[in-house]
Amino acid sequence: MPRPRLRRRIFNQPEITYFKPAGVPIAQLEQTILSFDEIEALRLKDYEGMDQSEAAKKMNVSQPTFHRLIVSARKKTADALVNGKSIRIQGGVFKMARPGLGRRAGGPPTKCICPVCKARVPKKRGIPCAQMKCPDCGAMMTRG
Repeated sequence: MPRPRLRRRIFNQPEITYFKPAGVPIAQLEQTILSFDEIEALRLKDYEGMDQSEAAKKMNVSQPTFHRLIVSARKKTADALVNGKSIRIQGGVFKMARPGLGRRAGGPPTKCICPVCKARVPKKRGIPCAQMKCPDCGAMMTRG
């Protein structure tokens, strides 16, 4: 019996978890599933520009495990882009990093803030703050 997987540490859980090609109904699309730990590996390596050993330490995995995660995530993303598939982000064996340890806290914001009148509005899941209007003054909100 194989050893159970250790939970990978992630710092950001994306708000948007589904992407699809424009103009194609969801029912007609094949779906590619990326796990939250694969997205975190992509974020750390390709978006943040970390080297693999540094990113592996941050995720609490070995460098070879991190390499397998990044290769898998890139292959799935390339397959979806080249073949016109949708991408769903779900699952994986992970734990959110605890806030207050000198690191950036994980997870989406819980409030949107108006830059004009400073009003605070609860964040609506699936709707970025930048697409919400302030109920008081009508200005576009920002992340809180």
